[in-house]
Amino acid sequence: MAVTISQVFFEHHRVALGIGEASPRISWRYEGTASNWSQSGYSVEISKQDQDDPLLFHANSSSSVLVPWPTVSLTSAESATIRVRAYGEDDQPDTPWSDPVSIETGLFAEDDWMGAQMISADKQTERNAPHQPLLFRKEFSVASEVEKARLYITAYGIYQASLNGEVVGDAVLAPGWQSYHNRLVYDTYDVTDLLLTGENAFGIHVGEGWYSGRLGYGSGARNIYGDTPGTMALLVITLTNGTQIVRTDETWDSSTGAIITSEIYNGEVYDSRLEQTGWTSTGFQASDAARWIGVKQLDSPFAQLAAPDGPPISRIEEVKLKEIITSPSGKTILDFGQNLVGWLRLRVSGPSGSNITLVHAEVLEDGEIATGPLRSARQTDRITLSGDGVQTWEPTFTYHGFRYATVDGWPDDTPLDEDTITAIVIHTDMEPTGFFECSDPLINKLHSNVLWSMKGNFMSVPTDCPQRDERLGWTGDAHAFSPTANFLYDTAGFWRGWLKDFRSEQVDGVPPLVVPAVPASGGPEATAVWGDAIVVNPWNTYLSSGDLEALREQYVGAKAWIDTGILRSDSGLWDQSSSQLGDWLDPLAPPNDAGRATTSSHYVADAYLIYVTGIVAQMASELGLEEDQSHYEEWAEELKVTFRDTWVNSDGTVANETQTGLALPLYFDLFEDDDQAQAAASRLRRIIENNDYLVGTGFAGTHLLGLTLTKYNLTDTFYQMLLQTEVPSWLYQVVMGGTTTWERWDSMLPDGSLNTGSMTSFNHYSVGSVANWMYQVVGGLAPADPGWKTVKVNVIPGGNFTYAKASYLSPQGKISTEWEVDEAGFHLHLDVPPNAFADVTLPGSGETQRVGSGSYDFSDAEFRL
Repeated sequence: MAVTISQVFFEHHRVALGIGEASPRISWRYEGTASNWSQSGYSVEISKQDQDDPLLFHANSSSSVLVPWPTVSLTSAESATIRVRAYGEDDQPDTPWSDPVSIETGLFAEDDWMGAQMISADKQTERNAPHQPLLFRKEFSVASEVEKARLYITAYGIYQASLNGEVVGDAVLAPGWQSYHNRLVYDTYDVTDLLLTGENAFGIHVGEGWYSGRLGYGSGARNIYGDTPGTMALLVITLTNGTQIVRTDETWDSSTGAIITSEIYNGEVYDSRLEQTGWTSTGFQASDAARWIGVKQLDSPFAQLAAPDGPPISRIEEVKLKEIITSPSGKTILDFGQNLVGWLRLRVSGPSGSNITLVHAEVLEDGEIATGPLRSARQTDRITLSGDGVQTWEPTFTYHGFRYATVDGWPDDTPLDEDTITAIVIHTDMEPTGFFECSDPLINKLHSNVLWSMKGNFMSVPTDCPQRDERLGWTGDAHAFSPTANFLYDTAGFWRGWLKDFRSEQVDGVPPLVVPAVPASGGPEATAVWGDAIVVNPWNTYLSSGDLEALREQYVGAKAWIDTGILRSDSGLWDQSSSQLGDWLDPLAPPNDAGRATTSSHYVADAYLIYVTGIVAQMASELGLEEDQSHYEEWAEELKVTFRDTWVNSDGTVANETQTGLALPLYFDLFEDDDQAQAAASRLRRIIENNDYLVGTGFAGTHLLGLTLTKYNLTDTFYQMLLQTEVPSWLYQVVMGGTTTWERWDSMLPDGSLNTGSMTSFNHYSVGSVANWMYQVVGGLAPADPGWKTVKVNVIPGGNFTYAKASYLSPQGKISTEWEVDEAGFHLHLDVPPNAFADVTLPGSGETQRVGSGSYDFSDAEFRL
């Protein structure tokens, strides 16, 4: 019967160091098996260094998610330690105090940076060429014992900081990619243990990254945000007898080192013979060949500086070499068995001047590495060895999407095996929250593939792909995938940061197609589905996190899109001359015309327009804006009538009787009455049957197809679709050896050749949106209200599945289902965390019962598949 608080956290931070909120909201998750345990109140204890006694606050409330900060706001760089305990209702047990959790704010104002400036090397910057990464260093003395030290740092580019020869923190490619003209993240590190009494050395390595590197397909564009990489840092050292600061200013020195170039798309060129050994340590003596110069000040971005909302990109795991292949042409190819995102780490020795070349790609074609899908991206690392014994090398300012890599020039001195070359996996370090498993191994592999595609593309922003000359934050892809993402990981902080950029890039209500925007994709363009993400993604995030304030932040942008952003005809629907991407990558679209779908793009746009208008009404309702709610509800109803007049025939058929053409009005409730809707659902089922249960949808329809069929009691039809292995289907990619989800249903053709289209990625998460259906229908889990205070449990068995289990680490705690069907019927085990409820509907019963926390077993002896 014990109930404990398993985790206390603030806002959506995994680690609450250097946060940007002065009054951070507090949440806690529960563990325990107590039946029907509900919270009646809670206490928060706050301890500060300058207080003799802790402050204690009590509230009579059942809320445990994002509760208000109970006292005066924290000031800049102020820390506190918090404990929480909760009280059960009536005679239910109380929890013990949680473990203490530390919190510390970042820097709130320009003055808090104490004169730190953005600096760069005092030299002419490169023009129309890659920027060579820069080294910045400064030595300083610490006169007494260090009690505490904090480093606040950012860059025009991406940085790696070091103190006394030790790399600071676990983040890579920091501070990530933001809409730098509007928001530039700075990071905060606890560096207390890296400082010494006496002499110290501070080094910062800066690459061009997204700030001034090439971005966008084709030739792309360089220097989108600025043409001069630089860094800005403040080191605040608390001593036993005072405070000392070290800041970036004109007293620093700069140089270049062994990295010749390091580009996001093209990879890294590294000459070990140019290493400046010890440059981040004290006593460094530059060689005669090295050239150290002064620095210059750049315009400092105080107006744009922001603490992070979500976690950084980090090294997450390592993948061992699986196989070494010799290609028909004699090339040495490394196979890691998993399409992943990151880079290779080498441990190698060889003669000075030896050159090793690594070319990374996702697939093989005719036994050779396939670089065609990379387009103009090279994904090539070149390393020149120093000859000074065993070197451990990995790139610093680039990343690659790959399963395979060719190796050329590997020295005879070192065996090429799993001990000398390892794949490093990187992505935004979000907390895993979802688990799924069932009796069908192909479906389990599909789930794994979906997960790996999310990992590879949640790279500070939600990118479309991680390998070619693109890697952009396409909003339509994020729209389709967000419900699945919200099951797999705690994405609340990730989305909050990206959505701030989404909103800031709007012009007259119109957002760009990619966020952050790049010239290659054009400026803001009013396009349905992609633009609609500014409504749908905040709403989906709210449903999973329960964060009303984050929803409030985005309401203005969502409203602006509906009010002024959409190009409307006199009818109120989309202007038929507007540019639309529609049901992008419909499986029948030609390889080089991805937008030529079987469903009219303006039909798709108009259907989505009504859907998102209704969501804005729901936003207004949640925010207590009654006039807005009524306005958008009425507008949505008016648009439904206009949609039917425009696109629905008198017999109830629609202009495009396709899978997408029927799924959208069915899911969005656009038909006049239930008879029309049921007839349309029957026609959709027949279309799917006549297509041998193969997929007929693109980006606009795929993520809603399964949910639509389940809504109209056609779940068995979707199970049959899900289990197909011919192209186009989800499992086709699995049986063809895919380890991630693909951009096209047929990125690889049945004969093993590659689709000839210019967009042929093997790591795209959009079609993985089906996992949302898997969690909701097979796993039976969905939020019944925002934030999962109440869970909807509605398992619908089908297909050939004899068992399945799913779990979700919700804001309340872990919720899990496990079911099986055997000769004795249907059996379900359910775990509900303390202070939560579940509305349980058993298969075929049509009846729902509410239960509180605890473990439950349900059975139906009559049920059969």
